Amino acid sequence: MGLSFILQRINIFAGREVDPFSDDQVEALLRNRFNILLPQRRTLNESLVAVKGKHEIVDLILQYRTTD
Repeated sequence: MGLSFILQRINIFAGREVDPFSDDQVEALLRNRFNILLPQRRTLNESLVAVKGKHEIVDLILQYRTTD
């Protein structure tokens, strides 16, 4: 999957445009729209890995953030 396709799917799930690299936007989106609370970890990526599988958007955000 290309990055633009992943971003498009993230935005569809979110119902608005989201910057997957913005920690604040990602945390607020997951908490407010999907009721997913991220555990405290050293980095947001580590927190996302901890809740991977709770919703497809988490997997997509993590994939987007870690794809070169």
